[in-house]
This record gives sequence, structure tokens and C-alpha cells, in this order.
Amino acid sequence: MPPSLAEVAENLRVPLTAQALEPVFSPLGDPVYAEGVETIYEGYLAHYGTPRAFRPEDGDASLLLGDTLYAAGLARIAALGRPEAVEDLSELLARSAELRADGRAGDGALWAASIALLGTHPLANRDDALGLARDVAGADAVDRALAAHVERFG
Repeated sequence: MPPSLAEVAENLRVPLTAQALEPVFSPLGDPVYAEGVETIYEGYLAHYGTPRAFRPEDGDASLLLGDTLYAAGLARIAALGRPEAVEDLSELLARSAELRADGRAGDGALWAASIALLGTHPLANRDDALGLARDVAGADAVDRALAAHVERFG
């Protein structure tokens, strides 16, 4: 089984915070993906925002932590035998990184749509993936996830 967040922290010698890891986007999708999704999201936060569960010492540690969490989360999803979900997550990370690199907004909407519709290629096949995510997961749940996401990037 791929490593848990605690195992990643121990291996990298990065302390876990005492704060509970509040799920952000995983409640929008299939619960079978929840741990992998939140692990990947924590890696995204280590790269670009404020991690919930870790406090890396510097930028290099943040990048290493983020990459490790991406790998651990993707391995958890891959272990489920659903390659289309891994493909969707890879697309999500690539598009989100592009937005961040360009200083553009919109990554929260990508996350919400991708997780709510994981395994259906929502970013490639839908004109209004966020609207469909609201239909599938519920508008209130999507709005809560987007608000929590904005908090991590202040």
C-alpha cells in the first residue's frame, strides 16, 4: 500500500501539525478516492499554498514534500485499478500548475470539477465542468470546497 501522510512526514522528517486534516475537495467525489485526493491536494498546497498538515522548513523542503505527496496520492488512486482517474488527476495538476505559473485564477474550479467527475475526463470533455460538478456534488458542497481552497492561498 502506498504511504500515508504520517509515513510521508516520517520519511521526510517533516513534522505533521496537530491540526486535523480537513477535507477540501474529496467530499465532492467518490469516497473511494478521498485519501488519495486529499494527499494530492496537500502536495499541491505544499507547492503553491499553505499546507494543512505539514510545516516544511523552506522552499526546497516544500517542493520535495509536494512531489512526494503527489506520488503517494497518485499511487493510492492507481492501486484502485482506475487509470482514467489517474489520467484526470494528472491533467488537473498540469492545468493547475499552468494557471499558477501564469498568475491566473481558476484552479479551484478545476479542482472541484475534476474531483466531482473523476474518471470521466471532465477537463477535456465538458464546456461547463464546474456547472456539472455543482449538479453532481451539490452547489453548496462545491461552494464550501472553493471557499476552503481560497483560504489556503490567502
